[in-house]
Amino acid sequence: MLGELGRSHDYRDRADAGHGLSGFAEMQEARGSLLELVLDRDDTFVTRVTAEALLRRKDSAGLATVAFALAVADLNHGDWIHTAVVDVFSIFSHDRDDAIRLCEELLQDADERVARGARQLYELLAGIDPVLRPA
Repeated sequence: MLGELGRSHDYRDRADAGHGLSGFAEMQEARGSLLELVLDRDDTFVTRVTAEALLRRKDSAGLATVAFALAVADLNHGDWIHTAVVDVFSIFSHDRDDAIRLCEELLQDADERVARGARQLYELLAGIDPVLRPA
C-alpha cells in the first residue's frame, strides 16, 4: 500500500503524498517511499515539499530521513533540501537548536549514510542565524 503512494505522474500528487506520508516517517514501511519522494527524479518541487514536511516534524525520524537523503543526493536535490532546511529553521532559534541536538545524536547512527547526512545537516543548521531568539 505505502509503495503506491507518490507514484503518480502528476508532481502535485507526489508532493501531496510526500507531505502526508511524512507523518509516518518513524515507520520502516514508509522510509523507502519518503526517500523516493525527497529525491524525486522528475520534479524538485516534490523534493522541497517532502523535505519541509519531514523537517517540520522536528524529531529524529524526520531528520534522519532528510539526513539520509542529503547524504546520497545530487547537487540539485541537495540545494532544494538545503532550501527546505533554511525555510524551516531560520525563524525560531529554539527550533534550530533542538535540530542541532538531534543531529548530534544522529552522528552516531549505525547507518553510515544517516551519520554522513547528519553531519551535513548539522553544518547547514549551524550556519543559520534565526530571526527570533528568547528574550
